[in-house]
Amino acid sequence: MKSVTVSIDVPQTPEQVYDFLDVMAHHERFTDHYLTDWRYSGPGRGIGSCATVTAALGGKKTDVVIEVVEADPPRRIVERNVSAAGRRLAHGIYTIEPLRTGGSHVSFTYAWAHTPLADRLLALVVRATIRRANRTVMRRLATELARTSADGS
Repeated sequence: MKSVTVSIDVPQTPEQVYDFLDVMAHHERFTDHYLTDWRYSGPGRGIGSCATVTAALGGKKTDVVIEVVEADPPRRIVERNVSAAGRRLAHGIYTIEPLRTGGSHVSFTYAWAHTPLADRLLALVVRATIRRANRTVMRRLATELARTSADGS
């Protein structure tokens, strides 16, 4: 299936954005509108950081294991996502680029490597649902980055 990319510009530097995204527990703060029941394993940040979550999208719930498999500070974080009892494999890729005017352009690409037949048959609906959820993620990420910058947490 074709990947889905969403993005947002934020006033924080690439280093600030990366430092926030590098902590797996921070992701709960901006994705809990559709990812719930967060259970963490591995290190708290960096490669090997892992969470098992319950994803609720399109009227269905499934457990998803999210593990950071690649990190290139302060530009890129790649997560491997496994769900549907291993039948769905995807990568979530955060890309952080400096803006000429200051701040950062943050993109998130969800790229499927393997999908169940039902996902492929409903590809347009699946992609639209992921795009809508991840647009909300980007707006909420910007809010959390602003909050973190303001209070230093």
